[in-house]
Amino acid sequence: MGAGRRMGRKQGAPEPLSEAHFARLKRKAGLPVDDTPTETSDSKRRRTGKNAHSSKDNNKKKTNGAAAASSQKAAAPKKTNGEKPGKKVAKDHPKAANPRWKPRAKAVMPGLEDDEDDEDDSDIELEDDEINASDLDVEKLSDLGDADGVALGDDFLGSDSGSSVFDSDAENDAEKPTFSEDEDESDAEEKLTAANIEGLSRRLDRRLAEEEAANAAELAESAMQTNIDGDKPKIVDDDDDDELSAKTNALLAPDLQLLRTRITENIRVLDDFANLAEDGRSRSEYTAQLLKDVCAYYGYSEYLAEKLYNLFTPREAFAFFEANESGRPVVIRTNTLRTHRRDLAQALINRGVTLEPVGKWSKVGLQVFESSVPLGATPEYLAGHYILQAASSFLPCMALDPQENERVLDMAAAPGGKTTYMSAMMKNTGVVVANDPSKNRSKGLIGNIHRLGARNVIVSNYDAREFPKPMGGFDRVLLDAPCSGTGVIAKDPSVKTNKTEMDFMQLPHTQKQLLLAAIDSVNHSSKSGGYVVYSTCSVTIEENEQVVQYALSRRPNVKLVETGLSFGKEGFTSFMGKKFDPSLRLTRRYYPHTYNVDGFYVAKFKKTGPTPAKALAPREKGGVSNGHGDDDVIIDKTPIAEDDESAEQQDNFGGWDEDEDQQYIEKGRRNAMRRRGLDPKSNSSKAKKASK
Repeated sequence: MGAGRRMGRKQGAPEPLSEAHFARLKRKAGLPVDDTPTETSDSKRRRTGKNAHSSKDNNKKKTNGAAAASSQKAAAPKKTNGEKPGKKVAKDHPKAANPRWKPRAKAVMPGLEDDEDDEDDSDIELEDDEINASDLDVEKLSDLGDADGVALGDDFLGSDSGSSVFDSDAENDAEKPTFSEDEDESDAEEKLTAANIEGLSRRLDRRLAEEEAANAAELAESAMQTNIDGDKPKIVDDDDDDELSAKTNALLAPDLQLLRTRITENIRVLDDFANLAEDGRSRSEYTAQLLKDVCAYYGYSEYLAEKLYNLFTPREAFAFFEANESGRPVVIRTNTLRTHRRDLAQALINRGVTLEPVGKWSKVGLQVFESSVPLGATPEYLAGHYILQAASSFLPCMALDPQENERVLDMAAAPGGKTTYMSAMMKNTGVVVANDPSKNRSKGLIGNIHRLGARNVIVSNYDAREFPKPMGGFDRVLLDAPCSGTGVIAKDPSVKTNKTEMDFMQLPHTQKQLLLAAIDSVNHSSKSGGYVVYSTCSVTIEENEQVVQYALSRRPNVKLVETGLSFGKEGFTSFMGKKFDPSLRLTRRYYPHTYNVDGFYVAKFKKTGPTPAKALAPREKGGVSNGHGDDDVIIDKTPIAEDDESAEQQDNFGGWDEDEDQQYIEKGRRNAMRRRGLDPKSNSSKAKKASK
């Protein structure tokens, strides 16, 4: 194969064929040509740059186009790539069988004499278009010369297979020409037919399977590089770190991005500890590192972070800490004493407020997304059509479900959201006693009651632990007890650091006293009531399940019942070795990361009978509280010395060494005074007198 045009430069897109080109092809095939304007010398294609290649072939004397085509067809059964055959006549040439055979004379139109230049140009055009003798069947054309329709070769319109001009006989009888520039058939897309559709489908499925396998391998490789596929990341710091570097890091601001990445990796390891943990590392080490990072990243005290972490799994605890960093949605409660929710929503929308119902579980709540006006200063707010109230504050009132013409007690009523909600549920009938021990908070309570039009409310200012002495016999009692606020950290971030272990001892003790007072204030013989609802905005066990368990043990005449709330997680029946009554699963817990409401706890009691005299006797006698949140509310005032002496008389096993004990007592006293910054010798005489 000689050097073709592809060796010189890349083949470009074919130029459009003109009428002069069609006429030239007809002349070379010996067909009649209509009057066609001659093509100027400027329109000849690709003449430049081809002289070096075509000069060798132009030296020979050319015959007419038909003879050249016949001799080329006879001499080149294989691909010729445009090369011209020699003078030798092949065996299968028509001239070999018939010596008198002469090629058909080329029809020349008048005025188009075939001079030397035209022959050169036409040969160059032939070489450019690469037309072989097989493209035009001369014998068939001679037979078809007298027919009305004249058939042309397969490449009459170049390599365009979609031409509408074709000869059916030539398509059936003539061989398809092949050029070196043609694409390989394996590279071209196979035409879809009914015969090969199954094979093409299998080929496509095989190609897709290969692509999926390649993608899976790429993902696996990237997973290995990004510590996702079962590697063991190094998270826990070594104990032998330099003390100086530790002090230096303590003085520097923490790298928040590094802390968050380490928290995420630590949680991933704790979720699959058996496969991802480092060799020789215990789960407690990873937990300690996670708590340390949580304290540094979110700003919790170590005590509170550990207490909250123990309530959840590692991943859920992380979601809880993260949810406390963003506030809950703004929610307003429609005051059905003055308007309907649909009318209120339309009025606020007209003022540029974007809102929607808070959920299917509430018929009065509206969640506000955006407002162009202050929600606490609209005419609707001043007219008492709504009140700003958290969605979680709806839950205790919905659980209590007060009925019309009942006597209801709200033991800690300020600022009045729950009180006015219960008044609206009772449609301003019956009586609602709103008690609050703080006079300052009672002012806001009274203002909301008047603004919202609750006319069946009586405000009192008692210590709730005194009930039922001031009044009792209520059909229903609501106790939203004061708590640590661990469920509303998003509203009050100071809870992260200002709550200590002492708070979680004192607050539960107060809550236990309030719950017992609430149970004693309700009327067990009420035809429609006898219910007590206890709720807190805390998520800790000490303020919720332990308080309820204490009330069940101290008041056997009450039991837990369904809250009537359609959602919420069940309360704990066991926690870190502590076992609670199985009925505590009827209580409900709410978390910010689960329901997008403030952390809340709701328990509903049903009083089945009067309070036993033994249980009520210590309260009537006015026993002294120990103040430490223990289950024993009453302190036995019997002298301890008498009990010790009687125990000594009954037990002969050993005795007390008073002198040795006195030394330890004195040593402890001196150490305690030193810790307070006092001189241990300052009151030595008083200590000696006390010891005597």
